Amino acid sequence: MINALLLPVLQADTGAGAFDLGAILQMVVPIGLIIVVFYFLIIRPQNKKQKELQNMINSVQKNDRVVTIGGVHATVHSVKEHTVILKVDENTTMEFTKSAIGQVLRDKIADNTDGKK
Repeated sequence: MINALLLPVLQADTGAGAFDLGAILQMVVPIGLIIVVFYFLIIRPQNKKQKELQNMINSVQKNDRVVTIGGVHATVHSVKEHTVILKVDENTTMEFTKSAIGQVLRDKIADNTDGKK
């Protein structure tokens, strides 16, 4: 790609048969700046967010309150290697892959014996 951009500049006749370094820099520097801007505005924040999400999913424990990417609110009943079993209701448990967890609500449910939440 860079060769295709530089070829017309290198072939340009400057009178002495040499290429103009200034013309090359005028073409290469803006492209480099665009790449740097894309990295800092798009790629780096996305990688950081992905890493935080992965750490959150890996730290899920029993009795954590979670919301799946489908919107199901549940409590973690047990954690396996690649899946979690979520307790949706008193008699209902569902098994999801860990990547289906969209959010972990950090307030854990205490084992209440007095019936209060």
